[in-house]
Amino acid sequence: MSTRGSAEARPITVPELVAMKRRGQKIVMVTAYDYLFARLADEAGIHVLLVGDSLGMVVEGRETTLHVTLEQTLYHTAMVRRGARRALVVADMPFLTYQVSVAEAVRNCGRVLKETGAHAVKVEGGLEVVDTVRRLVEVGIPVMAHIGLTPQKVHRFGGFRVQGRTREARERLKEEALALQEAGAFSLVLESVPLELAREITEMLEIPTIGIGAGPYTDGQVLVIHDLLGLFEEFKPRFVKRYALLAQEVRRALQAFKADVEQGRFPTEEHSFRLKPEEAS
Repeated sequence: MSTRGSAEARPITVPELVAMKRRGQKIVMVTAYDYLFARLADEAGIHVLLVGDSLGMVVEGRETTLHVTLEQTLYHTAMVRRGARRALVVADMPFLTYQVSVAEAVRNCGRVLKETGAHAVKVEGGLEVVDTVRRLVEVGIPVMAHIGLTPQKVHRFGGFRVQGRTREARERLKEEALALQEAGAFSLVLESVPLELAREITEMLEIPTIGIGAGPYTDGQVLVIHDLLGLFEEFKPRFVKRYALLAQEVRRALQAFKADVEQGRFPTEEHSFRLKPEEAS
């Protein structure tokens, strides 16, 4: 149902997300990669649209997110921004677009905001990106941080594994969360961490946490839109809930179209154009 014309139709801003945490209002974020799905999510009242580097997997068919380029991010983010009338649009910065140097990070993140109209960027990492986050914020680029399972380090982790299981790992994640908040990040994605740790980090921060595979106690939740719609079937993470089974519906529709064409049921004259009398002579 559309939220146009309601009090909820006011654009979501970075300060509004922080205010939502203070009010105890849950934040809802989904990924989007094109105009159509951005428009549908926006009309459904979704607060944040993340142009995730997950596009490398669910759009391109890659095994990881590491192949996504800055040019691809610019292309997809611009489409999503055109479809978003109310939602906050966050661009996920690809691997090696912000890790090489602070200056390069500012240049690349600034380019994303200038060329796409995105409202913010997201960067993965803990203490190693704190200086980068601080500088981005100083020049006026809002930053969403991301710790826990950070997919751009999938090879270092040995796969998509839950993080924060040891006492040392939990303490490091808490230290990173506080440092990123101090550096100016306006929110923090917590991915694939135990729910007890996610709850502790959420309670100690003033900025909102957005969980994915982090339990029910974060300030918000995010899912890949292809997962929640049942479009991506190659694997289903434990933390995903499918709210539709659209891949099945797409196959059914395509099979029905194929059968109609092969058996002469489509198109009919109803689906065709006729010459006007003056054109027929």
